[in-house]
Amino acid sequence: MNDSTDSDKPKSWWQRLTGGLKRTSSAIGNAITDLVRKRKLDSAMLEEIEELLIRADLGVDVAARIAGQVGEGRYDKAISPEEVKAIVATEVEKVLVPVARALDLGAQKPFVILVVGVNGSGKTTTIGKLAANYRARGKKVMLAAGDTFRAAAIDQLKIWGQRAGASVVAGKQGADAAGLAFDALTQARRDGIDVLLVDTAGRLQNRTELMDELEKIGRVMKKVDPSVPHAVLLVLDATVGQNALSQVEVFQKIAGVTGLAMTKLDGTARGGILVAIAAKFRLPVHFIGVGEGVDDLAPFTASDFARAIAGLDDVTQKTVTH
Repeated sequence: MNDSTDSDKPKSWWQRLTGGLKRTSSAIGNAITDLVRKRKLDSAMLEEIEELLIRADLGVDVAARIAGQVGEGRYDKAISPEEVKAIVATEVEKVLVPVARALDLGAQKPFVILVVGVNGSGKTTTIGKLAANYRARGKKVMLAAGDTFRAAAIDQLKIWGQRAGASVVAGKQGADAAGLAFDALTQARRDGIDVLLVDTAGRLQNRTELMDELEKIGRVMKKVDPSVPHAVLLVLDATVGQNALSQVEVFQKIAGVTGLAMTKLDGTARGGILVAIAAKFRLPVHFIGVGEGVDDLAPFTASDFARAIAGLDDVTQKTVTH
């Protein structure tokens, strides 16, 4: 007799994504349903749709574009919530397709990823999950505990290293981060490491100090290999909403960000901020996180995210797209 139930089966990425974006999709979907039910479409309704999309942090331009598409040829007609959600999904996907790009590890060995972001954004956890993902793909991975300001960050990285089967280079709290990064890269080259993930401090209170430190890390590592870092990954916390926009701006200036990872999408109704960021900065979005588990961080796909955020289920997804 087979006692396993559906709840025992590992969830697909679509299930984890839709579950993780539930707060955002409910905020958008329920509001859309309330607006369009038992009413014909008029300019007042379009304004309300635009406002609710702005409140969901999709950004003014994207919200206006979606409202415009909803109104196209539909004035004085009844419109269903599913029709509006399908238009939201289609327009959001258009914004996201150009930025949904995998982080290509290229031919360099070790491939050096400098990971930046404010404290509390999920930076160290993201590094751990990436390490586990790369290890699962058979890569030799090393972690460098470059956030030497916080003892907790160093300890956390060591735990993730053990969990993922990755080697860790760490110093004492307060050690020179650039010197540690130099040692890690030297060792990574000697040990034939495929991927070196370098954690960094995220103290935005003193931007000048942070800028100097990040610049020094880059400069010192270039003494070992002039091509590094090969990627600068900015980790953003979705729960901070509009503040994420200013974080992208700051870190782009001080660290030369090449791509984004957005975490904690399961903890917010403001997942739309990723759309606003994509529309404004057009930086590649490499990964999104929708939970605590290792498998809850995955490469970013535009169509899945767009449909999940609009609250379209898997069946509707296929109906809308085919």
